[in-house]
Amino acid sequence: MLQKMNRNLEKWMPLITPTSVILGIILTVWLKPFSYLVPWIFGFMTFSGSLSLNFRDLKRALTQPFPIFISMVALHVLMPAMAWAIGHLLFPGDAYLITGMILLLVVPTGIVSFMWVSIYNGNIALTLSVILIDTLLSPFLVPFTMHILVGAQVKMDIFGMMQGLLLMVVLPSLLGMLLNQLTAGKVKETVGPRIAPFSKIGLAVVIAINSAVVAPYFTRIDGRLVLTAFVIVLIVSFGYVLGWLMSKWFKWDRNIMVTMVFNCGMRNNSAGAVLAISYFPPPVAIPVIIGMLFQQLLASIFGQLLCKESAPIKLKPVLDN
Repeated sequence: MLQKMNRNLEKWMPLITPTSVILGIILTVWLKPFSYLVPWIFGFMTFSGSLSLNFRDLKRALTQPFPIFISMVALHVLMPAMAWAIGHLLFPGDAYLITGMILLLVVPTGIVSFMWVSIYNGNIALTLSVILIDTLLSPFLVPFTMHILVGAQVKMDIFGMMQGLLLMVVLPSLLGMLLNQLTAGKVKETVGPRIAPFSKIGLAVVIAINSAVVAPYFTRIDGRLVLTAFVIVLIVSFGYVLGWLMSKWFKWDRNIMVTMVFNCGMRNNSAGAVLAISYFPPPVAIPVIIGMLFQQLLASIFGQLLCKESAPIKLKPVLDN
């Protein structure tokens, strides 16, 4: 029953995300007081997703480190720099909006990218390695990049951000990996399928609560908000295209191309929203919430456009994990 529920939740994920945002905005009075639960729920989500990670896959992928290096450059140099440039070009003087755009693209790649890479028969070991390395380095890369690109324009708690990433992302990931390693993969076959649907429900709850916190900034839909959403969609979309272009440039196999498309295009937006609300002024969260709203839909669209050839579009048993 839980596995069937998990498959249904994965199927409807493109709709669950925007629905959670809308519910968060509508139910802001009731949900906002529960914002203190978000880091704990997110830690559980990270732990659940990390049960598929292990050190053996990391070691195997490290024998070909160049795609990992290119992924990290795209994730933490090219995309944040593009967000900085476009933000200053289109929204000059709006420090909060520019900061939110940079934060949206500087957080680590999303664990959910593993699901999409599995669907399109990508390189699983490379995907898990990029997720793992990016996750472990996030307490250092995210604050450092934000400091370089934002500086003193917006007040932010650098050390608090590092601590939050450590507690919400790194430690739960290491715990999940360690359990997977110690049980020779049995934990992802026994515990993983049982908690996977609750992890996705947790994602919906986190999105709803975070949306409730920033709801006042979404109550009036004007031209500026529409322009912001349009720009965010374009920037995030370019991440998928960038992964595809780099794969073509380096003439990598299709399975690596699929991995690059989703790892460069997807972000751990839930972590970004938690960071934005916890360590920045609330308006910084607006671009992150918008990115979260469209992420699963964009992943579905670009999967069809860039990764469809010779790949069966169906959920595989590995997704139950």
